[in-house]
Amino acid sequence: MSEQALTTEQLRFLAAAAGAAPSLHNSQPWRLRPAPDSLGMRVYTDPSRAVPLTDPDGRALHISVGAALFNLRVAALRLGRDPEVRLLPEDDDPGLAATVRVSRPAPASPPFGRDLFEAVAQRHSSRRPYTNRDIPEALFGDLLTAALDEGAALSLLEEAGVRRVLALTHDAERRTGTDLARMAETRAWLRLEEPSVDGIPEFALGSQDHDARVPMRNFTGRPSPTEASQRFEALPQLATLTTHGDLPADWLRAGQAMERVWLLATAHGVRLSVLHQAVEWPDTRWGLRDPAEGPGHVQLVLRLGYGPPGPATPRRQVDEILDLSDQRPTVGS
Repeated sequence: MSEQALTTEQLRFLAAAAGAAPSLHNSQPWRLRPAPDSLGMRVYTDPSRAVPLTDPDGRALHISVGAALFNLRVAALRLGRDPEVRLLPEDDDPGLAATVRVSRPAPASPPFGRDLFEAVAQRHSSRRPYTNRDIPEALFGDLLTAALDEGAALSLLEEAGVRRVLALTHDAERRTGTDLARMAETRAWLRLEEPSVDGIPEFALGSQDHDARVPMRNFTGRPSPTEASQRFEALPQLATLTTHGDLPADWLRAGQAMERVWLLATAHGVRLSVLHQAVEWPDTRWGLRDPAEGPGHVQLVLRLGYGPPGPATPRRQVDEILDLSDQRPTVGS
């Protein structure tokens, strides 16, 4: 196959898939631009959509961009292209997180074990109670392998680890709830009355645990009405996602690993949500580490299980995230 430039339609297809990725408070902190030869895409962070008090180092921002990058890779395969990724290339281009070149044909066999494209649109955060049905060991083994392939370690926690992580998450949630500045920042991303293209609508807030076992984030900072609470699983299935390093490239890898795991779980009917509170405070984040597993940096706590699907949250239009101003005209565009 000779190198064939991407058409405008194909570029928009890639951008739409990238824009379906999860992000802290649904902030969607990414921008996209075609490569100069239209044989790929350049992926950028968007600092104007940062959440600086909750995420002062930009770690969650880069994880979000990493998730968008993985979706772009999945979409490229659907176009019959093999995505070649380069993270944080040395380029005088502010905010450039990665380049994705798609000049080669896609491999004959699915590189992720199966085609994950349909799961991109089906993947949503489910902040509702899950059943007590365990995830099969074989499936969790596949999820672990998926994370490893992206440069991260996924660890399913045993009971003692679950209780330790829940206690740390409870502590972090309590501290956040008493931090007026952080709560104001979170509430700025709520979209409770008007339709929006980003942020958290009321229908996506989820429930609080009636028995206070699972510390779901309280986005509003107000006590949850008793009738709005539900009984969650007695002992949730939790996993940590860990990287060896703790630099922007590691955060981008963590984001790709998270999204690959999430899409594969979605394809198998497993729901997922992120318990992010404990990684937002340095001391509780440090406490998430399991010394028995050696050195590492916990990037995320994931809650997995079987239950109702989460709702689709609003998304920005492709024209808001894809800059085509420098694109060269191509056949079919």
